[in-house]
Amino acid sequence: MATVILVRHGRTTANATGLLAGRAVGVSLDHTGREQAARAGDRLSTVPLVGVVSSPLERCQQTSQLILDRQAGAPYAPVDADLTECDYGQWQGRMLAELAREDLWRVVQSQPSAVVFPGGESMAAMQARSVAAIRRHDAAFEAEYGPGAVWAAVSHGDIIKSVLADAFGMHLDLFQRINVGPASLSIVHYGTSRPSVIASNTDGGDLSWLSNGITAGDAPVGGGAGQKAP
Repeated sequence: MATVILVRHGRTTANATGLLAGRAVGVSLDHTGREQAARAGDRLSTVPLVGVVSSPLERCQQTSQLILDRQAGAPYAPVDADLTECDYGQWQGRMLAELAREDLWRVVQSQPSAVVFPGGESMAAMQARSVAAIRRHDAAFEAEYGPGAVWAAVSHGDIIKSVLADAFGMHLDLFQRINVGPASLSIVHYGTSRPSVIASNTDGGDLSWLSNGITAGDAPVGGGAGQKAP
């Protein structure tokens, strides 16, 4: 299969102030967030991406554009609503410090699979739609460009954590153990027998080795020699 680079959007003013923005419109990258997204784009500039699929929310589309601006070609760049933020319902627009005092907060921390946000989405449904979207796009890119294809998906923290949890084979109740920082890059290769998480929550480092694509077979006993340089 192809290889997907999961990109969280850069920081927003809502992130910086502790506000749960959710799906609210008009939430843009702040100055720091634009710098973070530009650095992610610089890291990806050495990787010939075949596509950049984005959540429809503004902060993700801004991050996507900063990535696309640094690509030598013109990758396919659709928007997919299945990669949008979790629907936090009545929690949207409230401060995290206030939400942390509610009983549901502890369930979010310890048993996410049981969480249904009041007036919103369950975390299990969030994971199901986002994982299905990533796998659908991955299969389509592999079919069109071959198994060495590399593409990017620009989305949100909880979305990316849920996709990584699925790739790790972790129950959703353990996904709070995963960290995904603003404009971080995580890399997943969906092999024929299982997914391989190549990297998680990275914000630095050369990615030019990805220009060769990834061919994942049996896991090397002892860890192997790593990826080949271009």
